[in-house]
Amino acid sequence: MSSTALPTTAPGPGRLRWLLDDSLTLARRRFAHIRQIPEKLFDVTLQPLMFVLLFTYVFGGVIAVPDGDYRDYLIGGILVQTLAFGMMGPGISMATDLGEGILDRFRSLPMSRPAFLFGHLTAELAATALAVTIMVLTGLIVGWRIDSDPLEALAGFALIGLLAVTMLWLGTLIGVIARSPDVVQGIAFVAIFPLTFVASTFVPVGGLPDGLRQVAEYNPVSCWAAAIRTLFGNPTATPADAAWPLTHPVVSSLLWCAAILAVVVPLTLRAYRRRTTG
Repeated sequence: MSSTALPTTAPGPGRLRWLLDDSLTLARRRFAHIRQIPEKLFDVTLQPLMFVLLFTYVFGGVIAVPDGDYRDYLIGGILVQTLAFGMMGPGISMATDLGEGILDRFRSLPMSRPAFLFGHLTAELAATALAVTIMVLTGLIVGWRIDSDPLEALAGFALIGLLAVTMLWLGTLIGVIARSPDVVQGIAFVAIFPLTFVASTFVPVGGLPDGLRQVAEYNPVSCWAAAIRTLFGNPTATPADAAWPLTHPVVSSLLWCAAILAVVVPLTLRAYRRRTTG
């Protein structure tokens, strides 16, 4: 099939509407694939459920949390870990589609060029929302509670949404520049696995040995987990002499997300443009 692209710009204000319509169309394409192969949702349905249940009942009775219950402490960490590993989804799907040449077929259609990218992001954001919903409901079932006022709780969910968008953009960047889905999975696992475990995700940083504790205190994963716990009114188990990011977790979390997006979004758009031009 010829890869000669038809015009991909619309005149005037219709360009944004064109982009939105095409992005939603491509997102629906992803949803259609899920209806045909529902196993694709295992990583955002069964995995969060498994992690909540395992850590609650395996570690809940042996890990002490100062001034609180481990179940209340755990959910914030599980949410952050799931969102961090969520970068693998858009990365793998983007690398798969680019590697199989699907975009070459779309380029022969009169569609907005960035719609392919934003359609992927929209579909993955919906899958992430499903994972968060399952984790929250499972947490409530095992005894986790939101102990803050409604505005703080809403801010907590807003931070979760911001973190989800940040991780999805980061995963998409890896997917655009990677040569295969296996490369995406390898990069994401090597980067995210140590970050989520050398942190306050599952255990308070005060119990870590010197060296690891300092790494955990400046780890963005620790900031995000502490911020979500703070906004939900859950125990943070933050030592009195902790580093600044942990004593100001909400501000630190917003700064981390803003910094990552400021770097990753332009790089993703540039890499996508380079990968799809020619």
